[in-house]
Amino acid sequence: MLRGANAINLDAKGRLAMPARYRDRLVDVCGGHLVATIGLEERCLWIYPLNEWEVVEQQLKVAPNMHPAVKRLNRLLIGNANEIELDSHGRFVVPPLLRDHAQLDKKVMLVGQLNKFELWSEDAWEAQTTSYLEGQDSGELPPELQTLSL
Repeated sequence: MLRGANAINLDAKGRLAMPARYRDRLVDVCGGHLVATIGLEERCLWIYPLNEWEVVEQQLKVAPNMHPAVKRLNRLLIGNANEIELDSHGRFVVPPLLRDHAQLDKKVMLVGQLNKFELWSEDAWEAQTTSYLEGQDSGELPPELQTLSL
């Protein structure tokens, strides 16, 4: 499980160091191979370990590809997907187009989301967190989640 929020600096070459607490696990599970793509509803990136990304690809592969919404989803997720790899120092390069999409600058937040990470600019992460905590984002929970006890 990937969890927790991590403040990280992006260097001038667009590299960031994967926090040490995730590195060994990622090397064990996917050989340090990751896939980054754009987030669907916010200006962030989704970064999947390769094995988790392959599950997403299989789900998309069997979806009815003539449906306009499925086409749009494929174009966004698959069309923007980039394979990335941890180097020997546990760093990876965030591709320039993805950096631009998520408006990433020097200070970023890597946020664990169970089977993937989200990568946010620090400012965008703080803004969406504040908005949620202040009740500005009061979206209703879907029925499947209304029975959760947290």
